[in-house]
Amino acid sequence: MKQTLQKYQDKMNKTIQAFADELNTIRAGRANPHVLDRMTVDYYGAPTPIQQVGNISIPEARVLQIQPWDTSLLKAIEKAVHESDIGINPSNDGKVIRLVFPELTEERRKDLTKDVKKKGENAKVAIRNIRREALEALKKMEKNSEITEDEQETAEKEVQKLTDKFVDEIDTHIESKNKEILSV
Repeated sequence: MKQTLQKYQDKMNKTIQAFADELNTIRAGRANPHVLDRMTVDYYGAPTPIQQVGNISIPEARVLQIQPWDTSLLKAIEKAVHESDIGINPSNDGKVIRLVFPELTEERRKDLTKDVKKKGENAKVAIRNIRREALEALKKMEKNSEITEDEQETAEKEVQKLTDKFVDEIDTHIESKNKEILSV
């Protein structure tokens, strides 16, 4: 039974990690290298993450600088940034690519906070689905006489505690990301 609970706790942890990674890709007016996490460039025929083909630095608060180790990749990186959904035009000086993050308008900030809340709700739904899956597995175990009714009840309480803990963690992530977005 412990392994069963651990399996569902691991699934919930992965959901939280995926949600946190998703929040990292939302740009909040400051240079954040995580906005490049999902971008890849064609490097000798293989799609390669931008972080693996060059040095990424933040020379100023709202500027992200990408310096590829192979300058022939400048055009490919520039193209990848253009095709992404981050909404920033790269500037290429022949050696490095600079991404200047514009100051967010008040309206855009509010839209981003709504988006963060929506993503948070989706993560909570995923956590609740995992809880439902765990409860069904426990009922099946009890029905097959693998565990007693008391053990099932105790395990169900544990599953609910886990669910509450992870939902609170999602709320904390939402709150901190919204604070980051709304700070000017």
